[in-house]
Amino acid sequence: MYDLIIIGAGSGGLSAAVYARRFLMKTLVIGELMGGLLTTTHLVENWPGEKSISGTELMNKLEAHARSLGAEMINDKVTSVEKKKEGYLIRTSDKEYKAKSLIISTGTVHRELGVKGCKKYANRGVSYCAACDAAFFKNKVVGVVGGGDSAAKESLLLTEYAKKVYIINRDDDLTAEPINLQRVNEKISEGAIKLVSNAEVKEVKGDGEKVTGVLLDNGKKLLLDGLFIEIGSTPQTSLAESIGVELNDKGEIIIDKLSRTSVEGVFAAGDCVNHPYKQAIIASGQGVNASFSAYDYLNRK
Repeated sequence: MYDLIIIGAGSGGLSAAVYARRFLMKTLVIGELMGGLLTTTHLVENWPGEKSISGTELMNKLEAHARSLGAEMINDKVTSVEKKKEGYLIRTSDKEYKAKSLIISTGTVHRELGVKGCKKYANRGVSYCAACDAAFFKNKVVGVVGGGDSAAKESLLLTEYAKKVYIINRDDDLTAEPINLQRVNEKISEGAIKLVSNAEVKEVKGDGEKVTGVLLDNGKKLLLDGLFIEIGSTPQTSLAESIGVELNDKGEIIIDKLSRTSVEGVFAAGDCVNHPYKQAIIASGQGVNASFSAYDYLNRK
């Protein structure tokens, strides 16, 4: 039996693993994607101590740190969690694991656009990851749907490949971090980015094989070779809910300042919790909090 099983291998889960092993807790991390969604981020420029680093490189460092301290890692999907007298039973596709305590750091999934043609042209021009797919659109015209910081950063990355990037925003202005907004405005001045405000995509158009453009709710059409979706995310909290962990109306796990949930022995961290700021460094701190709390919990038992 493990002292602690961490479900999720992003910045929250891996940071939790580092501290758990420093407490000499027998620790297992189970994650579908080692490094989490941050591995799909082109550049991270707000992690203290790293002026500029790729998401993959940063997460590789965190994973290596946790492994060097003896944390076990399994690349798999947790299918169910069950409360038992002695702790928790965690099932994956073909194995079972037991733990005295849990940290849930399952993050989020990209919110789908949900308009006609979007699923049909998924991976045929419709993408949710510029870092993964930008290179396929060299010297082409692409659109980015969204108005937040993620949309701004994806657009900036795409300008390194595409000859023109349209940002399709349903509001008047972008709500990106000031430094990224400044960079977007510079690209707008250069003609590399064009902002399409107060508009929503009504339909993704294609020729049966690939994306050819979009129809907007104002009746206008944009001719595009690709469309990148950055309209927010949905917390992955069904496992937490299945064991009675309290969620808020957004489906996020409710935690206190020590990363404790409503269920004894269960802690949580990262973008799946009810903190308004979804940042890797905040998830990391919450993961550390969760490990401290799990250690205290086990010592009190």
